[in-house]
Amino acid sequence: MKVIYLILTLIFIIFSVTFSQLNSAPVRLQYYKHLDVVVPAYMLIFGALLAGVVITSLWGIVERFRLNRTISRLNRTIRDLRKELRVDEPPPIVDESKTS
Repeated sequence: MKVIYLILTLIFIIFSVTFSQLNSAPVRLQYYKHLDVVVPAYMLIFGALLAGVVITSLWGIVERFRLNRTISRLNRTIRDLRKELRVDEPPPIVDESKTS
C-alpha cells in the first residue's frame, strides 16, 4: 500500500511541476485601485485550489460537529427509552431452591 501512495505522490508532483512550467505566463490581477498584482497563472490556479480545499475542510468540520450532536441526542433518547422499558418490566424472579 505504501508503494501505491508513493507512486501516486510522484505522479502528482510530476503533474504539478509540468503544469507550473507550462502555465507560467504572467496574469495581472486588479481590483479598483487597491490591488494591482502580477502573478504567474499557475500560482493563481493553485491559490484557488488551496482556497477550495480550506473552505471544504472547514465545511466538513462543521458538518462533523453537527452530526456528533445529533448522535449524542439520539443516544440520550435511546438510553431514556431503555430506562422506560425497564420500569415497566416486573422484577426478575429468583428461585432460591435452585441457587442452594
